[in-house]
Amino acid sequence: MTTAPDITAPDITAPDITETVEDIGYGREFADFYDRLFPRDAQADLAVRRLAEWHPGGRALELGVGTGRIAVPLARRTGDVVGVDSSPEMLDRLRAAIDAAAAPVTPVHGDIRSWADGTAYGLVYCVCATLSMLLDPVDQRAAIAVAARHLAPGGTLVVETHNPAFVHALHEGRARATWFAPYPEPGTGLQTYSTLLPSGGLWHASHLWHEAGTVRVGSELSRLTTPDEVDAYAAEAGLVPVSRHGDWAGTAYADDGPLHISRYTRPTEDAPHDHS
Repeated sequence: MTTAPDITAPDITAPDITETVEDIGYGREFADFYDRLFPRDAQADLAVRRLAEWHPGGRALELGVGTGRIAVPLARRTGDVVGVDSSPEMLDRLRAAIDAAAAPVTPVHGDIRSWADGTAYGLVYCVCATLSMLLDPVDQRAAIAVAARHLAPGGTLVVETHNPAFVHALHEGRARATWFAPYPEPGTGLQTYSTLLPSGGLWHASHLWHEAGTVRVGSELSRLTTPDEVDAYAAEAGLVPVSRHGDWAGTAYADDGPLHISRYTRPTEDAPHDHS
C-alpha cells in the first residue's frame, strides 16, 4: 500500500525539450470516424470508473489522448487531465469535445516518447493500445520512462493494450485473417483485414467501417506487446507492479484474453523498491 502522492513535488529529472513532433498519421486515417469505432459507451464508462478508482489524487496525464473518449469524462469525475497526442486531427476533435462538455482537459501536441512538462501527476495512463502504436521496443521503453518521470511518489500508471496470444488465435496459424464485427445500429459494422508480418512482431490491420450504405477505410500498424515486456519497461523506470486485469470490469488476466491492463506505482521514498 502506498501513501497519497506528493503532487507538489517537481520532477527534476524531466528534460527541457523543444521538439519536432513526429506523427505516424493515425489521425489522418481514423479521426473522421474514430468516435464511431470507439463510442463513448458503457465500456468507455467502465474504463473511466476504473481509472477514477485507481486515481490517488492530483492531476492526471493521458499519453495518446485521441479524441478524449476517456479524458473528457474522467476529468469531469476527478479534475484536471492533460492529454498528449501527436495527431493534430485527433486533437482538433478533442478540443470540440472539451468545449461541448466544459471539461477541464488540456490538449497538448507532443510526442509521448519524449514529452515533458516538469509536473508530477497522481495518475498517468496510456490506453486503447497506444503503447503498441510504437513499433520499436526502444520507443515503447521511452514512453514508459516518460510516464514514470511524470508520476508523483505514490502515483499510479495504467497501461492497456491488446494481448498478442489473442491476436494470434484469431489467425488460427495463418498469416492473414478477416473478420466482421457488427455494431448495435442497423447497417453498421467493422470489417477487418488482418496480417501478421513475418518479423518484428508487427500487426497490420486495414479496417472498413460500414454505415448507412457508405464505407470508410483506415489502416494501422502496431507491435504485439506482451505483458512481460510492459513489466520490464516499468521496472527499468523504477515502478512497482500492483495488478493486472483482462478487462475494465476487473476480470482476472488470462493468457488467451483479448487485453492486458497493467497497473504500477511509483514508490514513496520510504517504501521498498521491489521491481520483481
